[in-house]
Amino acid sequence: MNATELKAKTPDQLRDSLVALKKEAFNLRFQQATGQLENTARMRAVRRDVARIMTVLNQKAAEAAAAN
Repeated sequence: MNATELKAKTPDQLRDSLVALKKEAFNLRFQQATGQLENTARMRAVRRDVARIMTVLNQKAAEAAAAN
């Protein structure tokens, strides 16, 4: 997931993606705690995707505030 794809989405779509990624992050943390996690790199990727979505949401909010 890259930033240009995220900028094309609406804020509602971004929030839905954010919820899904946070659920995935929870599940990955649970798997790590129980010793079942095989792909540890996925945790880092999910964290970064969450950060990307939050950044784009904040940018869109700032643009909306500046337009008013």
